[in-house]
Amino acid sequence: MSSFSPRRCLAVVSVILGAALAVPAMASPPQLAIVLNSDEGSLSIVDRQSMKEVDKRPIGREPHHLMLTPDGKELIIGSTATNELTFLDPVTGETRRRLRNILDPYQLGFSPDGKWFVTAAYRMNHVDIYEAGEFRLVKRLPLHSLPSHMAFTRDNKQVLVTMQGSNQLVAIDLATQEVAWTADVGEAPAGVYAMPDGRRVLIGLTGEDAVAVLDLEQKRVVKWVVTGRGAHNIFRMPGDDTRVLVTNRVDGSISLFDTTKLEVIDTIRAPGGPDDLDFTPDGKQIWVTQRWRRRVMAIDLATRQIVATVNVGRSPHGIYINGPGTVSRSMSPPPEAADPRTAQTPPKASFLPQILAPLAPLLR
Repeated sequence: MSSFSPRRCLAVVSVILGAALAVPAMASPPQLAIVLNSDEGSLSIVDRQSMKEVDKRPIGREPHHLMLTPDGKELIIGSTATNELTFLDPVTGETRRRLRNILDPYQLGFSPDGKWFVTAAYRMNHVDIYEAGEFRLVKRLPLHSLPSHMAFTRDNKQVLVTMQGSNQLVAIDLATQEVAWTADVGEAPAGVYAMPDGRRVLIGLTGEDAVAVLDLEQKRVVKWVVTGRGAHNIFRMPGDDTRVLVTNRVDGSISLFDTTKLEVIDTIRAPGGPDDLDFTPDGKQIWVTQRWRRRVMAIDLATRQIVATVNVGRSPHGIYINGPGTVSRSMSPPPEAADPRTAQTPPKASFLPQILAPLAPLLR
C-alpha cells in the first residue's frame, strides 16, 4: 500500500495548479450588434459594452434583412440591388462567403424543417423557392405586387407572404410551389407572424395603423387591433408565446401585444422610425433600428426606457445581436440547441480530466 505524505501531497497540488495555469483561458465572445444600413450599402458593428460603432464596411447595395441559418452557424444578409447573399460568422461578424445571382433578396426565410429557403423580391415582384442545402432555385412565382414580409405555418406546409401593393396575404404551398390561396387583409401589409396555435396569423398594416388577425381556416381577417401609426413589423418575445412586439414606424412607438387577449397591453416610446429589433441574450433589452435617425437604440424592457443610442449609417434596417436567444424575424426561432452561440465557452469542468489524467498514478 502506498503512503501519502504531506510532502507528496504538496507536490501533487503544485502539479495540479501548474497544469491548470497552463490551460489557456477561453476568451468570451464579443458582445456585438450587427446593423444593416440600407441607404449606404454598409454594415455597422456595434460593441454593446461600450455602446459604440467599432467598425463599418461595405456589404452590397441596399441590404435590408438578415437571418441565421437553421443550424445557427452562419448569418445571411440579403443585398437587393446587387442580387447577392453574404454569409457572416454570427459571433464575430466576419465575412465568410458570398452567393451571387440571387435576384432582389429583400426578405429571407427558412421553413421550420430547414428544407426550403425562400426570398421575397419586393422590387421585382416575385417569390423564389430554393432547396436550402445547396441554395438551388426550384421555383420562381411572379406575384403582384410588392411581396414584403413572410412567415411559415407551423406545419411546414405553407409560406405566407404579405403584398404591400395589392393589400393581400398570399399563401404558397411548399410541396407544389404554387399559390394555394390569397386573402384581402388591409392597406400596406408588412410584418406577418404565425401564432403558435396554428390557427391564426397576425399582420402589421402599415397603411391602417393596426394589426390584422387572420383566421387560417376561414382565410379571412376576423379582427383589427389599432396599435399605432405606421404599424409595421412583429416580433415574438423570447420564450413567450403569449406576447409579441409591434413596431409602429410613424408613431415612434412599440406596442406590446397580448396574443391570447388580442389586444395592446402596453406601449413603449421609440422615436425615429422604429423598424426591426432584436433581444439581448439575457432578455432584458431590445435593440431597435431608427430608420429616420441613423441610429439604433437600446430599450430596457423592465423600465420601458431608452438606455442608450448609437450612431450608425443611413437608414438602419435589419439588426442582429450575437448572443443566445436571438429571435428569427417574423418566424419561429431556430432551436436554441442548434445555436452555436449558446456554447461559445466550454464548461470549465471539461478541462479537469486533461489536468488530472497524468496525476492518476500519484493519487492511487
